Amino acid sequence: MLDLLLTNTLVRTFDPNQPWAESVGITDGRIAYVGNSTDAPPARETRRLDGKLVTPGIIDSHNHLLLGFDPDAVSLEGAESLGEVRDRIRRLADERPDLDWVCAENAVYSIVDGRRPNARDLDGITERPIFVTTYDQHSVWLNASALRALGITSGHDIAWGNPEFDRDGQPTGWVTDFYTSAMTSAGLSALQRDIPMYSPERRYKKILGSLEMATRSGITTVVEPQVPVAEIGLFDKALCEGKLSSRVIAALFHPIDSAPEFRRELREAVDDAPHSDRLRFGPVKLYADDVIEPHTAWMLDDYANRPGHRGHPSAPVGELSKIVTELDRMGFQTHTHATGDGGVRLALDAIESAQQTNATRDRRHGIVHVECLDPTDFPRFEKLGVTAAMQPRHASPDLIQGTWMDNVGQDRWDRAWRVRSLMSSGAHVALSSDWQVGEMDPLVGIYSALTRASLDGSEKWTQNEIITLDQALYGYTREGAWAWHAENHLGVLKLGAKADIVAWSADLYELDPSSLLEQRAELTIVGGEIVHDAVDDYTRFDVAAKTLNPDRSCSGHASH
Repeated sequence: MLDLLLTNTLVRTFDPNQPWAESVGITDGRIAYVGNSTDAPPARETRRLDGKLVTPGIIDSHNHLLLGFDPDAVSLEGAESLGEVRDRIRRLADERPDLDWVCAENAVYSIVDGRRPNARDLDGITERPIFVTTYDQHSVWLNASALRALGITSGHDIAWGNPEFDRDGQPTGWVTDFYTSAMTSAGLSALQRDIPMYSPERRYKKILGSLEMATRSGITTVVEPQVPVAEIGLFDKALCEGKLSSRVIAALFHPIDSAPEFRRELREAVDDAPHSDRLRFGPVKLYADDVIEPHTAWMLDDYANRPGHRGHPSAPVGELSKIVTELDRMGFQTHTHATGDGGVRLALDAIESAQQTNATRDRRHGIVHVECLDPTDFPRFEKLGVTAAMQPRHASPDLIQGTWMDNVGQDRWDRAWRVRSLMSSGAHVALSSDWQVGEMDPLVGIYSALTRASLDGSEKWTQNEIITLDQALYGYTREGAWAWHAENHLGVLKLGAKADIVAWSADLYELDPSSLLEQRAELTIVGGEIVHDAVDDYTRFDVAAKTLNPDRSCSGHASH
């Protein structure tokens, strides 16, 4: 007797021994039947899905749960003009006189033509400080009141970023290197002191909101790629309160300039952190460079629109290799941000050096984003067993026109987000959202992978890098499982695997790519438990803590 049977459906198993089926059954949280509908055993509960597609649950290999959306801030998503940005911020300021700081999220770099935004662009909205993050979280935009409140106008440094100054030595209101600096111990402490949006209480609410969205989207495993050691307790709290509706793999952030003692602290933190079937700590997040839009990613050649400038690596050349080698020796898997072709090469060099020095095998280090890739570095991903954790939505013209495209230059557009080429080379490519830089919904990412187009379909580019629906689903399931050493029990529907499943609202294989954006995850199952059921229009998040980790006390979670 099965616990649950999904039948009269189209099951894409990604099991090479049985690629397709009509039914899948679950017992005790694991797959107990895969086959045709007529031979399926009886079940306590049966769902007939009328030919809709069932796949393994989505594994989002780079999803910033901690960023989320803040209900006390305004989103600038879709705001394409300075006037619209000002209107949205003014509306929040007028509606919320109780806020000491007026905060906004998701600004695009190209909001002002031909230059970066500055403090003067925010004049006249409110006398209160204004704090705006860019869509990629790597830059911050401040008004004059915020510059004064933070002491930047008086020449004070801030621990969570690098303020820019004009030729006269005056701050422009633009701050770079935000996310890398803000997640250090000193940076996070100062940020939480200065900016209310980053208080532990509001950060915890973001985690819960992001998890709710993940479960609704068919995501059964989320990789949170940048957790400061000081915030391990937030995930412990979510575990103990039964709020982890999806599995979470949490990568701990390693500031590139940390002393060797910090790596021992990381080892102790991971060994002491809460671990359960729903929560795992262990990967380490590093940065090889920053991002291309503000010209801070490391390029092998000059930026097209800034001769003589190639950005910069996050650490002196050679330092990243030392760090990755030591982390590899300590048993850590690394997850390294690299966007420029120079940054990607630095990360590959570091991983190769670690493997040669330590003689390690199958560590499965990852490089995140891989936005610009020199052709000579292609074979190194497969040779070194490196996962390329990539985001198809980032390659959409509506996100990168006017900034990324212009900065890199048309002569290098053929190096951009080479998903298909990497897959064809034999490399492992794990697809992801990079929420909230991109939309969390994997159907948006799949659409982007199949079209390399804007969401309205009006703009397309680099069409030679589009992939098929089957390749995209494979990247979101099998490759995600492989990346995190979980291929034997996640990302596949076969006997004995964990029952992480998503049922979609249609047979996605029968749809035109543009129709994917109209679909949804109808049923999300984690470990055999229905955690989202769109048909009944509800989502369950009251999973008892004892079912997540029956041997762990939930007291003392705030101490981490």
